[in-house]
Amino acid sequence: MASSDSNFLKNFWISNKILVPGSEFESNENDYDEDGPKCPVLVFVNSRSGGQLGGNLLKTYRALLKEKQVYDLGEEDPDKVLSRIYANLENLRLKGDEFAKKIMERLRLIVAGGDGTAGWLLGVVCDLKLSHPPPIATVPLGTGNNLPFSFGWGKKNPGTDEPSVKSFLAQVMQAKEMKIDNWHILMRMRAPKEGPCDPIAPLELPHSLHAFHRVSEADELNMEGCHTFRGGFWNYFSMGMDAQVSYAFHSERKLHPEKFKNQLVNQSTYAKLGCTQGWFCAHLFHPPSSNIAHLAKVKVMKRHGQWEDLQIPSSIRSIICLNLPSFSGGLNPWGTPNKNKQRDRDLTPPYVDDGLIEVVGFRDAWHGLVLLAPNGHGTRLAQANRIRFEFHKGTTDHTFMRMDGEPWKQPLPVDDDTVMVEISHHGQVNMLATHDCKSRSVYDPSSPHHGDAEEDDSDDEDSTSDEFRKFGAASTFKIPDGVDIAHLS
Repeated sequence: MASSDSNFLKNFWISNKILVPGSEFESNENDYDEDGPKCPVLVFVNSRSGGQLGGNLLKTYRALLKEKQVYDLGEEDPDKVLSRIYANLENLRLKGDEFAKKIMERLRLIVAGGDGTAGWLLGVVCDLKLSHPPPIATVPLGTGNNLPFSFGWGKKNPGTDEPSVKSFLAQVMQAKEMKIDNWHILMRMRAPKEGPCDPIAPLELPHSLHAFHRVSEADELNMEGCHTFRGGFWNYFSMGMDAQVSYAFHSERKLHPEKFKNQLVNQSTYAKLGCTQGWFCAHLFHPPSSNIAHLAKVKVMKRHGQWEDLQIPSSIRSIICLNLPSFSGGLNPWGTPNKNKQRDRDLTPPYVDDGLIEVVGFRDAWHGLVLLAPNGHGTRLAQANRIRFEFHKGTTDHTFMRMDGEPWKQPLPVDDDTVMVEISHHGQVNMLATHDCKSRSVYDPSSPHHGDAEEDDSDDEDSTSDEFRKFGAASTFKIPDGVDIAHLS
């Protein structure tokens, strides 16, 4: 390796004594800068993402960094990795190791995979509840890549050769930290008299542990006589038309993985499924029971306010609760309301750290295509700190839901009028953002695109007037006895 390359990569290397408990400095590590690496990183790669890209990227990162800095998520869960490394860092810090202290202060994480993979790592970091959690950069290896796109990392699958990876590392070193809201979702229903009501994933359960799942009997959220499910998301939760198409796509991909080898083919297949499922002629092929207003009563709450009924137009067949300005591969369903809308309907631009989630509706696939036009947007329904869906009894025996790219079919008991889904603000997590970041911060006037030109949306159609503990992502995370978690900073 050339001297210039070696000097550059030293900015990211972490000593084996940090990565492997009980290890000492190796002889070839003695030339570390006394001040430690400027940008120490841990890399998590989903080797199954992006066709062959995930596996190739794993090899390249391991060739450039220490092998113990780079982890295949198919072989080891991130909560176990971070548990081991943070416990070792804390033990070293308590012994007066300044090197370990600097690693803790400067550590950055890189996650390579789809939005579901990125959400898994975000959930783990949230569950650790560190006083200074490491910020996270996302490598776009999925189909939609909404998380990477929102923070300037692009939406196209990246190169996996050494120059491409070095370029990405340079961006990680220069990236700024940016907080984003995270959201907790809770669903509760009476235990059904017959038949299960657990979420049905496409053919197999998603690997991301933060995805929707039933709580254990020992969980504080469990209620006797009821089934309670929980999860968390950072980008969006959706229900209805779009989730059904996504479910069909994931089912097809798991049945025929050989047909889904690149991003362009994936996106083309996605569009075809929207046609074959009848969503371009939804009023002809889908019964009124699939409309959101027929399915459930919707309520919203502003900050520390009262629950208010949200009137949903009868034509809305898909509802999206959106946290980031990117959906379905970079589209922005909320847009930027003009001054009249902001004044008359108390709306704001879609900030990612304001404790509010944007609620948007769509009638059919044609309505979704409006997002491709300049200043296009869906039907803006509300901005809220909490939102609740109270399902009407007997309307349908199932619906489709999706969180951060992970769809599932949700059975609904036909004899139960207490089925409820509630979304609430859960806190914030640190992301890494480049100069091309699309997301905006309510606290940072210099944030990229802050103060964008407002759209002319006068033709907007269908306009209408720490409660939770963990996401459950780090289910196996446990700090060893004798280590004070309050010092893990």
